[in-house]
Amino acid sequence: MADAQQIIDNEVKSNDVVLFMKGTPDFPMCGFSGQVVQILNHIGIPYKGINVLENDDIRQGIKDYSSWPTIPQLYVKGEFIGGCDITREMFQSGELEKLFEDKGISA
Repeated sequence: MADAQQIIDNEVKSNDVVLFMKGTPDFPMCGFSGQVVQILNHIGIPYKGINVLENDDIRQGIKDYSSWPTIPQLYVKGEFIGGCDITREMFQSGELEKLFEDKGISA
C-alpha cells in the first residue's frame, strides 16, 4: 500500500486537476464518476482521469489518502475538493469555475 500512496501523491502533486474515478473520462463506469466528467468537460478544464478499477491498491489507497470513503474524488492543484455531490453543488453555485480561476487554471 505504501507504493500506492506514493503513486497517488505523485499524481495529485504533478497534475493541476486529477479525477480518481471508476472507469475513464471516455467511458465512466459509474453514474457519479460520469457526472463529474460531464461537469469538467462542460467547463472545458483539462484533467487527468485515473481509473481506480484497474488497481485495488489505488482504489483503497485514494480513500485512505483523502480520508474520504467514496469515489470519484477530485483534486485541484494538490487540494482535495470532494466527490460527486460537492463537485456538482460547487458547479451549480459557480464556485467550481471560481476555484479554477483562483488556482490559475483556465478552460
